Amino acid sequence: MNGTLHGDKTFDLVVLGAGAGGMTAALVASAEGQRVLLLESTAQIGGTTARSSGTVWIPNNAHQKRLLPHDDAAAARIYLDALVGGRADRSLRDAFIDAGPAMITYLETRTDVRFRAYPSSPDYRQELPGAADGGRPLEPLPFDGRMLGRHFNRLASPLREFMLFGGMMVTRGEAAQLLRIATSIDALSLAARLVTRHCADRLRYPRGTRLVLGNALAARLFHDLIKRDVSIWFCAQTQRLILKDGRVCGLIVQTPDGEHQVQATRGVVLAGGGFPASAAMRLRHLPQPVADYTAAADGCVGTTIALAQAIGAAIGPSNGDNAFWFPSSIARRADGTTAVFPHIALDRSKPGLVAVNSAGRRFVDEASSYHEFTRAMYRSHQSVPSIPAVLVCDRRFIWKYGLGMIRPLTLSLRAHLASGYLHAGASIDNLARKVGVDPVGLAATINAVNAHALAGVDPDFGKGSNSYDRSNGDGSHAPNPCLGPIDAAPFYAVKVFPTPLGTSLGVRTDATSRVLDAADHPIPGLYACGNDTQSVMGGEYPGPGAQIGIAMTFAYLAAMHATKSAPHLADDEARR
Repeated sequence: MNGTLHGDKTFDLVVLGAGAGGMTAALVASAEGQRVLLLESTAQIGGTTARSSGTVWIPNNAHQKRLLPHDDAAAARIYLDALVGGRADRSLRDAFIDAGPAMITYLETRTDVRFRAYPSSPDYRQELPGAADGGRPLEPLPFDGRMLGRHFNRLASPLREFMLFGGMMVTRGEAAQLLRIATSIDALSLAARLVTRHCADRLRYPRGTRLVLGNALAARLFHDLIKRDVSIWFCAQTQRLILKDGRVCGLIVQTPDGEHQVQATRGVVLAGGGFPASAAMRLRHLPQPVADYTAAADGCVGTTIALAQAIGAAIGPSNGDNAFWFPSSIARRADGTTAVFPHIALDRSKPGLVAVNSAGRRFVDEASSYHEFTRAMYRSHQSVPSIPAVLVCDRRFIWKYGLGMIRPLTLSLRAHLASGYLHAGASIDNLARKVGVDPVGLAATINAVNAHALAGVDPDFGKGSNSYDRSNGDGSHAPNPCLGPIDAAPFYAVKVFPTPLGTSLGVRTDATSRVLDAADHPIPGLYACGNDTQSVMGGEYPGPGAQIGIAMTFAYLAAMHATKSAPHLADDEARR
């Protein structure tokens, strides 16, 4: 495995894109005995997956059944029917519910990819029937990056701001435990083990090799591909797909050592990650004001979607906003690059923080999912400027929970204030004027929130009223783990902007991941998965890890269909 081309350029299946979806397709096809080529447009594998939490949302998975021995498929269908309705073809989400558990079982029995269930990780839309309080999301097990050997540097890094000490990864559970380091021997012991391992790593590697979250998932898939000697070409730009008698049978690829024609006897799988990193496509397809930033991988620029369109693939209808959203704060790093920090669950859900628009008024349950929070920003912006939104708290909050890129227990906030990332005010009125929100409105909001915190009930937006909110709150805080006063001057604020981590507009596919043309006929030999496809959830976000879970499931379906279907059978299907 290396970045150069050599040997036979005829393969059974060619996969474009080395995120979770693409690597799953390549790995399953290889396990089924196929000769596979994985093309990655950048110099590293992992895509946006490597930067993510790596959670995989799969209802009715085997790990869930060990925790709760019941059939979850029926409840999941009820939930997704209520969430999605007619915004997407029901057969696609049925295929996901049916095949998702099989995909997980296949990987865990045929490869070294391993997961464990989150017992308490609720679905995002708890108000809907069929929503679960846990078990559906799976966490990839930690992985020792040293097992990648010389290939370790081919693995894309997580976001810098999600690592400690310049390269040490921790899980969300470990981060919560480390916050108790001053009072817990277990937390102190964990810190000692993690830091000792990290220091040893840095003697040989540019960052820590104890991999968790999305980096662990990407590394596990990558490691299995290496073990199976799957061909991976880096910095490979596909110029066009080759059609023969109406069937995709290969492609033209530009690599650092020249242009090559590659045959794909079983087909091609598109897994390029959508277009969140394309400024031009964001301008064309996302709502106004258009997002200027994204935390997605640089290679997710829609080129794979364009390849499919060039041979007649149909693009789905608009989902309205056409993206999966995070609210993110923006900062300039010391090296001059831009840091995009997604505010997922570590601060917005905690007691003692509010999100306000330019009128100084709340517009959302701050503890709602990142997708729904950002959608609420756009809705509010239609009547009151709400982009960026402003997160407001006090010094006590930052010390205990952190705020965006500012970690808990930070002794000095001077650098964050000097950079303009953090704003401070001796009073609420003073802070409001500094961040450009209405002082009267903000004062009224803070007074109301402080009263709600005392009562433990949010009558305006219901913060802390459902299991999802509470799972990300502070369980030690009463009476509501998500509501707390903002009354200890000085006061602080950070601005957050809409940022797409993925896109939900893409090529239309069927329940076996075959790409469809404008007449709803499969294009023989062409498959797609992940954010290259039209969202099977109609742009809705059901739970943590839904993007990765859906991508991997349809990658599995694509690989299995391509493996089991002989080319002449696919041609016959297209002619029917």
